[in-house]
Amino acid sequence: MALRFALVIEPAASDDARSDFADTFRTIDPSAPALSVGELSTQRGDGIFESIGVVDGHPQETQAHLERLAHSAAICDLPAPNLEQWRQAVAVAAAHAPQQGEGVVKLILSRGIEHGPTPTAWVTAAAAADNTAVRERGIRVVTLDRGYGIDTPASAPWLLLGAKTLSYAVNMAAIREAHRRGADDAIFVTSDGFVLEAPTASLIVRLDGRFVTPAPNGGILHGTTQLSLFAHLESEGHETGYATLPTIALQDADAAWLVSSVRLAAPVTAIDGVEVPVDAGLTASINRYLLSPRD
Repeated sequence: MALRFALVIEPAASDDARSDFADTFRTIDPSAPALSVGELSTQRGDGIFESIGVVDGHPQETQAHLERLAHSAAICDLPAPNLEQWRQAVAVAAAHAPQQGEGVVKLILSRGIEHGPTPTAWVTAAAAADNTAVRERGIRVVTLDRGYGIDTPASAPWLLLGAKTLSYAVNMAAIREAHRRGADDAIFVTSDGFVLEAPTASLIVRLDGRFVTPAPNGGILHGTTQLSLFAHLESEGHETGYATLPTIALQDADAAWLVSSVRLAAPVTAIDGVEVPVDAGLTASINRYLLSPRD
């Protein structure tokens, strides 16, 4: 994914009430070096990020992404971001994403240079990969042990579970393991047998006609796409909900999807080698909704 645009942000205080933050943005060459060798995002993965889907130049669910950025910052003891400043940065970057078709704007906030005075923040824009085939064909997934129990997030907040951090090495390793097992993606489960999420997506399953996603009490990243889709499904008369799902419940799903801001809704065709029914018509309808402009 080649970057088309990048800007560096001089972070403003969260209570800075100015209406124009343009003088805090500095456009940089996205192909040129930009970070110090002392930058903690690269040295330790010490930072947070958000990826915002862009459809025909429109950034999707900006407010939800900004609120989650602030939530992650709080978990990680980073300075609270000024949401209006970041909103304006998103608008600038989205203007450089593809104005027809799909793109992605990424927000990054790191702790900055080691022993430095301020965080480092930047925003990028790029064209999104073509996910048409995955949305139509679906994906095969395997379940992988995440290495902790369902109660761990409450007793060990220093693990930063529930924050969207730059430390994605485990997530990428899980996807590689899924490929080694002949699957396309993975679903994390707890060591004591409960369903969590995918490495880069939320899980939604349909059980007895009800759309369910794992409850966020297990340290799950609350999905912006999942939240928006639940609101849409409810408006269509469907029942939605959160549940602490035992792994065995996946065997009863009559449909399942992995949903995320850029890939959107990918139907799950098999879990651990067991076929899962695919509702092609509903999947197409869901993706039409997710490709419509959403604020």
